[in-house]
Amino acid sequence: MPDAKDRLAHSSTTCIFCRIIQGEERAALVFEDSISVAFLDHRPVFPGHCLLVPRAHYETLADLPADLVGPLFQNAQLLERAIEEGLAADGAFVALNNRVSQSVPHVHIHLVPRHRKDGLRGFFWPRQRYQDESARQQVQEKLRAAIASIRAGS
Repeated sequence: MPDAKDRLAHSSTTCIFCRIIQGEERAALVFEDSISVAFLDHRPVFPGHCLLVPRAHYETLADLPADLVGPLFQNAQLLERAIEEGLAADGAFVALNNRVSQSVPHVHIHLVPRHRKDGLRGFFWPRQRYQDESARQQVQEKLRAAIASIRAGS
């Protein structure tokens, strides 16, 4: 198994999430701090579907150091609140795949806005694209504003 330095050097050239974190790939960021970055999924289940990704490259939740788990999930709580408050969602579907069905081998948490009778059933769902860049930017700004509001009230 490669050491942390080798793992991070390799991931920075091959991992799409590492390249997003480093600013080498474009993404609609809605949140970032010293622990993690959140951005809109480019093929969302519903508008506002976010991916929360730790800045450091770890493949799965099991690989994540214990001292990062709490802060990462505190940020997931923040995003979930932002989805409800900023997008008027009734709730959120929160999921994390490890290896099986994990399309990017960098641990990430899906936060999907939910509304009653939205048609999402079980763990399989159709994907859709934003109607256009303006629609994506509108969702991005709503989430960023909600996060700022939530953080200011804390």
